[in-house]
Amino acid sequence: MPTGSHPDSGPRIGPRTRPVPYLSRGRLAPPSLARMDQVSDASRPPLTWRGQAWRLAVCMVISVFAWSTAVEAEWTSHRGLFWTEIVLGVVAYVLVLWRRAAPVPIALGIAAMSALSGIAAGPATLAAVSVATQRRAGPIVLVGVVNFVAATTYTFTAPFELHMPPWVSVVINLVVNSAMMGWGMYLGSRRELIWTLHQRAVRAESERDLRLAQARSVERERIAREMHDVLAHRITQVSMQAGALAFRDDLAAEQLRSGLKDIQGKANEAIHELRGVLGVLRDHTTGALVEAPQPTHADIAQLVERARQEGVNITYDDRIDTSVEPVPGGVGRALYRIVQEGITNAHKHAPGAALHVTVDGGPDEGLNLEIANPLGFTGSGTPGAGLGLVGLAERVELRGGRLAHGVEGQWFVLRAWIPWTT
Repeated sequence: MPTGSHPDSGPRIGPRTRPVPYLSRGRLAPPSLARMDQVSDASRPPLTWRGQAWRLAVCMVISVFAWSTAVEAEWTSHRGLFWTEIVLGVVAYVLVLWRRAAPVPIALGIAAMSALSGIAAGPATLAAVSVATQRRAGPIVLVGVVNFVAATTYTFTAPFELHMPPWVSVVINLVVNSAMMGWGMYLGSRRELIWTLHQRAVRAESERDLRLAQARSVERERIAREMHDVLAHRITQVSMQAGALAFRDDLAAEQLRSGLKDIQGKANEAIHELRGVLGVLRDHTTGALVEAPQPTHADIAQLVERARQEGVNITYDDRIDTSVEPVPGGVGRALYRIVQEGITNAHKHAPGAALHVTVDGGPDEGLNLEIANPLGFTGSGTPGAGLGLVGLAERVELRGGRLAHGVEGQWFVLRAWIPWTT
């Protein structure tokens, strides 16, 4: 049976290798055959009618080549063998459509048919390559040997004249069948690699989404702790003053109004801190202060000056209208944190580039902040998880503002708008 290589090239993973190592009782364990079969089934795409059509077309080319040397002699002198070739060939073409249901049995059956039918050479090639893509030594050797024996049998029993020494025909059949099985193993390895890369990409995206969700969760926890530490003091003051007023029954109306006004002021301060959701944090284990005092708008100038002393080329343009009232503490802290993160990012990703920081606005229109720096060609090498902007966005949104960032031409620009709340 003269035979050739046929690419049964629907993406499919051979079960001999594992795309992802896994642990068993803390040790790296080899995958079981059941697990390898599951991987193979999961990575095998369905065959469409187009895929089946072009594979069968290639099979027909192989069949015509294999049978063409014997068809004339069979029609003239061996009419029974002629019809046997056709019947076995048709059966082989039908069986090969089900090769994925039982790869090895179907490949062996079609190979046996090809010993008497050159038409079955095409389906035998396709079935053998399909088995080889699984990359399992036992089935590959078994199917390869049967195909070689069948090809040799057809070569010496078919009614055509050999124009070469018998041993040359045997070597040709051996080389062709070996190449056929090798091609199938290559296809299986390639499909496994593609499937593995795809799975890694999917896992990377899932891990990225998980990191973002965890960053938001950590930021919310931080904000909750800040709220607790800041508001506990304010509400305690309100409670104590209200209790004192309730205990005193000798106060005049003016004194009572003054006391109630003080309670109102303390309550307003608590509301302001609640809106700011920024305050002093304490260590979980020791209770020691880890951030005190919190920065305000007035501290941004010092932050910029320290950055200049560290070698950052930065320009700071403060156009905020503070003629009516100063910037509220919570708003100022949010601005400070955004500028701080902007300087950090510029130092990481565009060291030495000019950084422009502009803030403007007032009580009526809110505050606008813009940080821009040219895109850098090299980074500073400082590692980062890329989650700093996530925390900033969370803070700005909780204050009722907006934050956006992205590349505009050759510049990276970060913009924020925060309402003026007192």
